[in-house]
Amino acid sequence: MTREPGDLPLGKCRSFGGKGKAKGRTLNCKKPTLWVGFFNTLRRRWRVIFLMRCVMKGIVISAPSSGNGKTLFTMGLIKVLKDMSFSVFPCKVGPDYIDTGFLGRAAEVTAQNIDPFLQGKDYKKLIEKNNDLCVIEGVMGFFDGISNTFINSTFHITRELGLNSVLVYTPRGEMFSAAVKIKGMVDFSKGAIKGVVLNRVSPTTYKLLKEAIEKCAGVKVLGYIEEDKGLAVNSRHLGLIQNTEIEGFDEILDRMAYRIKESVDVKALLGLFEEIDLPGDGFIQPLKTNRKAAVAFDKAFSFYYRENINILSNLFDVTFFSPMKDKRLPDCDFLYIGGGYPEVFKEELSENRSILSSIREFAEGGGYIFAECGGLMYLTRKIDGFEMVGVFDGESHMTDRLQNFGYGRAKVLEDCLIGPKGFQFNVHEFHRSVSNINRKSCLLIKRIRDDGENLCGYQYKNTFGMYPHVSFLGSFKILESILNKMGRR
Repeated sequence: MTREPGDLPLGKCRSFGGKGKAKGRTLNCKKPTLWVGFFNTLRRRWRVIFLMRCVMKGIVISAPSSGNGKTLFTMGLIKVLKDMSFSVFPCKVGPDYIDTGFLGRAAEVTAQNIDPFLQGKDYKKLIEKNNDLCVIEGVMGFFDGISNTFINSTFHITRELGLNSVLVYTPRGEMFSAAVKIKGMVDFSKGAIKGVVLNRVSPTTYKLLKEAIEKCAGVKVLGYIEEDKGLAVNSRHLGLIQNTEIEGFDEILDRMAYRIKESVDVKALLGLFEEIDLPGDGFIQPLKTNRKAAVAFDKAFSFYYRENINILSNLFDVTFFSPMKDKRLPDCDFLYIGGGYPEVFKEELSENRSILSSIREFAEGGGYIFAECGGLMYLTRKIDGFEMVGVFDGESHMTDRLQNFGYGRAKVLEDCLIGPKGFQFNVHEFHRSVSNINRKSCLLIKRIRDDGENLCGYQYKNTFGMYPHVSFLGSFKILESILNKMGRR
């Protein structure tokens, strides 16, 4: 599979790209009939119409709350659009890594998070304009933003990009109440919600709700997704299971695309795409150095923002490696260990004593390391009793609830690898673990949600680890500080 330079490694993905039917696989669904010819005609006609103008168009897929099925619908829609020969750039509002992986897998390119709080005012420049379409999945409920406001919400992004939104709604023990709720959302959004797709409903329920919603809320119901156990995806403590861990992911993707083609008005949905309000100039990448960087990437460590990897790839000669499988750390000057699920794969990580020793030697020798969340846990002596790298004197263990959840503002308490005393930057935390480390904390995190504070951030020689995640676009000074200490060349 071809990837853009600097894209995250996605593993082996089947190429869809408008080639037609998947070979060697069948769906456990009734055979499509009349819609096939209609859909193929649409594919040709609508692509011609869209491509007559060299401006990317976009849509936002939203929901009234989490758990309505917007991730599966969005990835299915991406598959449908790719089958129509459109190039699609996938995006996810907010800091989520797991949903982004689903969208990237469907589009066969790394998906982009959209998060003004973490990325700053230039976040729009991260949207790749050299595509036909941009499909953006929202976060949580349509209006859910920072600190119980709609700032940084899906609604906020929809409005800033000048786009329309399609609401994925799963009725739960309700009928006409659904129409009233949707009307409230449509009215509050001042018409940003232009369409509704009902999820997990029967054809009979769909017909009843469609009439009520269109009459009451004044918004078009574009179709429905029938209840289908074949579309179920399991979750764990941080959200959905990673797409790389799901057996039969491609079958689920094909199945959702089939459902959309069968019972959603794709033509009407395409008509809701609007030109995206993007700045004329793209993000200016930093100048290349002669340094080498290694990035931990496998099932245990996969939580990376697209811009972070792209910025690193423009600064360094980047090599990806697997702490689960590789025996030695690649030749590098800088090591980046992001978040993920080291607690889920702690046995495999612990058994790979060779790489543990290699990373420990790198740190002891003065090598530069930056670690976030799961990366910090990996650098402690143990995770739930299983031996890890041991750069930091302390142990990590899982808890039964989220710790320091949400957005925050970090302040450096004393000069360290990532910046001078007083330097501040925006962060996000989402973990159910604690790391008890016998070192002085370098950071004070003030949470946006409740104004609470907690200490974090630890340095040993040239190794810095912390629980929060950052965007190198919004917090580029972190990399500048590391480069200055390394010495540019």
